[in-house]
Amino acid sequence: MGHHHTNSEKNISFAFFLNAFFACIELAGGLWTNSIAILSDAVHDFGDCLSLGIAWILQKKSSKGGDDKYSYGYKRFSLLGSIFLSGILTISSVIVVIEAAERLFEPQQVNAEGMLVLAVIGLVVNGISALRLHKGSSLNERAVFLHLMEDVLGWAAVLAAGIVMKFAYIPVLDPILSIAISIWVLSHVYGNLKKTFRILLQAIPDDVSMENLKKDILETDGVVSLHDLHVWSMDGESHIMTLHVVTDSPNPDLLKEKIASAAAKYRISHSTIELESPGTICSRSCDNHESQ
Repeated sequence: MGHHHTNSEKNISFAFFLNAFFACIELAGGLWTNSIAILSDAVHDFGDCLSLGIAWILQKKSSKGGDDKYSYGYKRFSLLGSIFLSGILTISSVIVVIEAAERLFEPQQVNAEGMLVLAVIGLVVNGISALRLHKGSSLNERAVFLHLMEDVLGWAAVLAAGIVMKFAYIPVLDPILSIAISIWVLSHVYGNLKKTFRILLQAIPDDVSMENLKKDILETDGVVSLHDLHVWSMDGESHIMTLHVVTDSPNPDLLKEKIASAAAKYRISHSTIELESPGTICSRSCDNHESQ
């Protein structure tokens, strides 16, 4: 786990420094070419750099184990980076859409050659960062990879628009492209926020089938029935399970090991299992009173 966190920190820090460097080039290039699409992506990239820096800090924080303040550890700190990133991107995208909408009615000439040069550089820089992060498994890394891929696709679109405008005078294509990129970003921001808040609200993880999990536990030797089963996720990767099991097993420790093993294939890394004898009353007021 420590090695994984170290790699995550290195990958995010690499993306941060590379994108910070390119964002400065991009801002100057947007002013040079008079392209609102490039300027909008520069704003987007500065927002990404800010969020990448915070994600980097929070990723380091999330590697800490449990203590007197956070008994489960600091894993959920990594989710704060996703929320912050989504907020930055939402604000910047709305500003870009407003600015681009004005240019729809008053198009301005852009430097097509400059757009082509910056588009090629943008594809290379963001492509390198995306390749570095594409194998990341943490929510932070996946969120960063997603935004880098959005940049790659955005620059591919700018490249195509630059080629078109090199041969045809269609300045309105620039704000249209800018609005399209912003809508793309906002749609994925919504998806990221939805996923993050599902975790924070302790929803059942998307990759866990409660029906199959119950079936696997009930098929374990010594399990008579189960109830009060709850599953949630700490950070989108490490899941937690609590449940009550009615059992007639003579070896309760072995039974717990078997149940934990059955749950492990659902990425449940922490299990709290309370065992009860047949016919006994549940030791507390359970949410699901009927045994299953």
